[in-house]
Amino acid sequence: MVVDDEPIARARVLSLLNDEADIEVVRECSSGAEAVSAITEISPDLIFLDVQMPEMDGFDVARAFEPDRMPAVVFVTAFDHYALRAFEIQAADYLLKPFSTQRFKLALSHARDQLAQRQASTLGRQLMALLPEMGRRQSPARDRLVVKSSGRVYFVPTADIDWCEAAGNYVCLHVGAQSHLVRETMAHLESHLDPQQFVRIHRSTIVNVDRIQELRSSFNGEHVVLLRGGTRLTLSRGYRDALQARLGTP
Repeated sequence: MVVDDEPIARARVLSLLNDEADIEVVRECSSGAEAVSAITEISPDLIFLDVQMPEMDGFDVARAFEPDRMPAVVFVTAFDHYALRAFEIQAADYLLKPFSTQRFKLALSHARDQLAQRQASTLGRQLMALLPEMGRRQSPARDRLVVKSSGRVYFVPTADIDWCEAAGNYVCLHVGAQSHLVRETMAHLESHLDPQQFVRIHRSTIVNVDRIQELRSSFNGEHVVLLRGGTRLTLSRGYRDALQARLGTP
């Protein structure tokens, strides 16, 4: 997008941009207010922005947007004393009129570099946000857990676990009449259990769905999960819908 209140100045920039095969000019504006409206509407990648314009100058345009919403900017002006302010707001370059074709191409190269850095940074943030979810999806379900106790090592088949309970920095595995402590967090243990067999019913409780006998409503509106063998566990409101969907109950 090209923004300048002087038609001749806009024409000069537009003619140079026409020689660039990878650039499409999406709008030209003659005022700061028009530029703000156009940026909001079409979100261009790059703006050649005049500094001195009546009513709303180039810096006013830049300040109208949060830094992550503002396109890359090459300021264009006949006055060199604005350069420091331009770079304080991380402008890609500062073109001083009159400029040569070579200098214009250099500014365009700086703008391309800045845009490439922005895209890389955005992609990096997106990948970092996905990593925890990718880790959960890629964690293989274990068919047994290793339990160390009194100098002995036990191998507990996960299919034998009735339910799991958070206990400080440990998780207590309830297996029939026995219980075993493993040094795991609930989240880490859950990521390695088969989601088709185990379901979270409370912040501190995971149950084997094959052990669930029934769901009961208590007098205070809460729900209770009754396991085979008579164990009663609290079903937290936040996990109720997921459990009922997993069991196919209304």
